[in-house]
Amino acid sequence: MDASGIRPKTRFAECWSEQYTLLSMCIGSYFAVRFAQVSISPVVPLLLESFTVSRGTIGLALTGMWVGYALAQLPSGVLADRFGERRLILAALVITVGATLGLAASPGVLLFGAAAAALGVGAGTYYNPATALLTREFDGIGGVIGTHRIGGQLAGVIAPVVTAAVAVRYGWRPALGLGASLSVVAAVFLWRRPSTAPSRPDASLRELFASKTLLELLARSHVRNTTVMMALVEFVGLAAMSFLPVLLVEHFELSLGRANLLFAVFFAVSAISQPLGGRLSDRIGRDTTIGILMTAGVLGYGALATGGTLAVAAPAVVLAGVATSATTVVQSRILDELSETNRGTGFGLFRTTYLLIGAAGTTVVGITADTAGWAAAAGLLAALLAAVLGFVLFARYVGAAAHR
Repeated sequence: MDASGIRPKTRFAECWSEQYTLLSMCIGSYFAVRFAQVSISPVVPLLLESFTVSRGTIGLALTGMWVGYALAQLPSGVLADRFGERRLILAALVITVGATLGLAASPGVLLFGAAAAALGVGAGTYYNPATALLTREFDGIGGVIGTHRIGGQLAGVIAPVVTAAVAVRYGWRPALGLGASLSVVAAVFLWRRPSTAPSRPDASLRELFASKTLLELLARSHVRNTTVMMALVEFVGLAAMSFLPVLLVEHFELSLGRANLLFAVFFAVSAISQPLGGRLSDRIGRDTTIGILMTAGVLGYGALATGGTLAVAAPAVVLAGVATSATTVVQSRILDELSETNRGTGFGLFRTTYLLIGAAGTTVVGITADTAGWAAAAGLLAALLAAVLGFVLFARYVGAAAHR
């Protein structure tokens, strides 16, 4: 206590005010944008009935959302390097509000698809600036990315239950409109935070978007290999996020309420696994951790392919949820190789590339389910994660041989 009688700030208080308040705001913002996206999946059965369309058509609309999400990655990363992360995060929240309201008001599937694509752009604009900002403020990349991603996973836990309850009572339109209010709240809190300094304020946009620079980044063997791995992981993750409730209803013959409850369990397990997987990779290595998580995913989706009862579905969903934390580890793997000056651009390029490939997951799985059934669709997801596992094992073998 000083002469004025005021107790000086402790190191803990200073640390919290400078770092953890920022982390809390980012978790809340990620919760808001992800809530808007996840809210679509629980009402897919109602959309099929309302619009009188096939599962493949809804899958195509959801692919449009993920394509918009992917295409926003590189611009958001580059613009964050140029103008500062806070501005881009605010822009993402504003776009999300407008797109979510558009979903709820859509009179037909075409406008619904357009609003879904806009929602993808809004949500896609958010993640890169937030990740670049947090990795600049914190040590231990795997841990902070995993903690940040809790916001998205918590949205996955809460959104299916809340959305399904509102949809059953009031219809799917009010249910989808819930995400807009959350994004407004997140934007208000973030608006009060001081602007962040851009990492490359003097660089021209032409320089930042130069194809030579982007191709040089993508040509690095580590970046290229990690992008392939992440594309397969994302393909599986987006397909599960879009169709897991329908798979449980049609393949396991569960009620919509039980299916959405298991969907919430899927995200709850993922929320717990994200920071744990990130911290584990900081300790034992990225590739070893990826191998463990891919093994869980192969077992989980393999069990989902067999069909059966709730006793089979529940542990399968848990294992599939554990596998989703591979996203944290693979993202940490790429960030290990990027410097602070090109982290926004490099990470944005990485995410744009793998998300464009992964966005096909909803369409491919929807068409596979229409033509060959849910057993084939879930088996395809298990096979893709098995391919990632084989890729990691091969990379470790090659690395060990080169070391010898």
